[in-house]
Amino acid sequence: VILILTKLYDYNLGSITESSLWRSTDYGTTYEKLNDKVGLKTILSYLYVCPTNKRKIMLLTDPEVESSLLISSDEGATYQKYRLNFYIHSLLFHPKQEDWILAYSQDQKLFSSVEFGRRWLLLHEGVAPNRFYWSMMGNGREPDLVHLEAKTVDGHAQYVTCKMQNCSEVTRSKPFPGYIDHNSLIVQGDYVFVQLTSGGRPHYYVSYRRNTFVQMKLPKYSLPKDMHVISTDENQVFAAVQEWNQNDTYNLYISDTRGIYFTLALENVKSSQGLEGNVMIDLYEVAGIKGMFLANKKIDNQVKTFITYNKGRDWSLLQAPHTDLRGNPIHCLLPYCSLHLHLKVSDNPYTSGNIASRDTAPSIIVASGNVGTELSDNDISMFVTSDAGNTWRQIFEEEHSVLYLDQGGVLVAMKHTSLPIRHLWLSFDEGRSWSKYSFTSLPLFVDGVLGEPGEETLIMTVFGHFSHRSEWQLVKVDYKSIFDRRCAEEDYRPWQLHSQGEACIMGAKRIYRKRKSEKKCMQGKYAGGMTSEPCVCTEADFDCDYGYERHSNGQCLPAFWYNPSSLSKDCSLGQSYLNSTGYRKVVSNNCTDGVRERYTAKPQQCPGKPPQGLRIITADGRLTAEQGHNVTFLVQLEEGDLQRSLIQVDFGDGIAVSYANLSSTEDGIKHVYQNVGIFRVTVLVENSLGSDNAVLYLHVTCMYVHTH
Repeated sequence: VILILTKLYDYNLGSITESSLWRSTDYGTTYEKLNDKVGLKTILSYLYVCPTNKRKIMLLTDPEVESSLLISSDEGATYQKYRLNFYIHSLLFHPKQEDWILAYSQDQKLFSSVEFGRRWLLLHEGVAPNRFYWSMMGNGREPDLVHLEAKTVDGHAQYVTCKMQNCSEVTRSKPFPGYIDHNSLIVQGDYVFVQLTSGGRPHYYVSYRRNTFVQMKLPKYSLPKDMHVISTDENQVFAAVQEWNQNDTYNLYISDTRGIYFTLALENVKSSQGLEGNVMIDLYEVAGIKGMFLANKKIDNQVKTFITYNKGRDWSLLQAPHTDLRGNPIHCLLPYCSLHLHLKVSDNPYTSGNIASRDTAPSIIVASGNVGTELSDNDISMFVTSDAGNTWRQIFEEEHSVLYLDQGGVLVAMKHTSLPIRHLWLSFDEGRSWSKYSFTSLPLFVDGVLGEPGEETLIMTVFGHFSHRSEWQLVKVDYKSIFDRRCAEEDYRPWQLHSQGEACIMGAKRIYRKRKSEKKCMQGKYAGGMTSEPCVCTEADFDCDYGYERHSNGQCLPAFWYNPSSLSKDCSLGQSYLNSTGYRKVVSNNCTDGVRERYTAKPQQCPGKPPQGLRIITADGRLTAEQGHNVTFLVQLEEGDLQRSLIQVDFGDGIAVSYANLSSTEDGIKHVYQNVGIFRVTVLVENSLGSDNAVLYLHVTCMYVHTH
């Protein structure tokens, strides 16, 4: 089934005057107009398909005219209309429960429904736009919890959580103590992030698996002014941080499992402003292969493209193709010359961006770029790799949109142009060879391509118009006739993921199932087809730990700002801490044995410490006392453990006491002075590692009776 919503915009009135809903049940061969099913006068503004059940459809009416919902449970054949008493700005469907929806209204209220929009309940007012989330923990706990950022009466922002059916003052909870910065709440998987600016500098906090918030630790010299969370896949946070001295670049950092300790993965990644003022970072996560990213890094005012297979531990330049389209050799020697790619992803679902990859076609990446010393906006060509970025081929000399059909078994390319076209290009061998087909007799201005209903079919719909005055034209292209059979087991071959010959990536050898390029058969549903076996751990599976930096000889040594013994300082005798070896395993790395034991942090008993920072004060804080009354002294120690030390107190009036452990002095040490005067009170604390002392002068006076 394909549903299309079209609108007629009246330029004189500056508004939409009519809309039409079209439905096809034969992959787009014929369409039926459904205006009488939704009400002839109804103007529709938006169409939603439930992500977990494609049979359920929701239509929103134009809020200028009325506020209603139309709901269908039969793939859009029939509709029921429901009036709303608020105007919907956006909807958020639950990732697992098909009938649970959050609706955000135009006046910043958040509503919830458990009946696919038939009834709504007000959850909270004053909610920040796009700062509301379903709680999706990896373990499926608390599915009905909603996280949101709300404004308080006096205009501050707060992080609030509550149940979707009951969000009263009593049942709300505020997981982060105090206020947060406006528009800073991010909830992703097991992680929650907030920002708090104090003293003119932003501080970032993270909560892992809904535990208490901890401040995120970047290297000490880092002074961030902006941060974007790029991914939280596989129990690790990948973040882009803009330092105080950066304007059009960001640094990439990668964290430990809890998202607290961050180490540098790549410096000076290019960034730009999007149309809506949003920041876009030139980093692309390759679909289908975990841990693989492409990034554009700025070096001395030149932008170059780098690739990593192990989530940012190692980066390398891209090897340019050996020949161009005509078979002429390309002279391009690394590191002086390489292939550079544009990494912008399309916002429009009907046109492809500069680069495309698919989960169902691992190892195939199509991108636009150029060969040379740096990335340029001129002389843009199209390139393809079918071995996950090790070798590239040039496929077109101008920019094209490329669509993946049948899991990448068919690649369809259409030229990016403002002129009308009548041809498209097809490749059945992962972009090695291309043949030209015409898809329309009259040249068509192409506005977009629909690869529906999914990458596993061989049908696409091209939509556009013949002239600037004509209505929409749809062209359905069906490639099924090209294939006479479905693929069988013998049509596939194993393909091993590697990085320039190195097969152990992220601690495992991964073997994928690929269709042999000379076989012309249809693949159909994606069965997945990756087997992996662990490798023996080597030094390459370990990153430098927080506070350590890699030196030219490959060793991880403490950075200038880091004192490795500071970890043991924060703990007290009897507990244990993890003593870093300077290395940490890349989080989702699966290697075993080898050097693993040698490089893994070892739990160690916390060392005792010599007493330091000893103070003695009186309980009421005054330095005077009355003769014959009780005086209470408190003994405080900054470092070291009073319970495991010997304590001696000399009250200065000839009396002294000593304690072997301090449990008896938690209420303080009491003493009564029988005489008046100024007394020198000294305290000495010692253990096997050292000692410390402190002094206090106390003025003891007697009660005034009368003057003679």
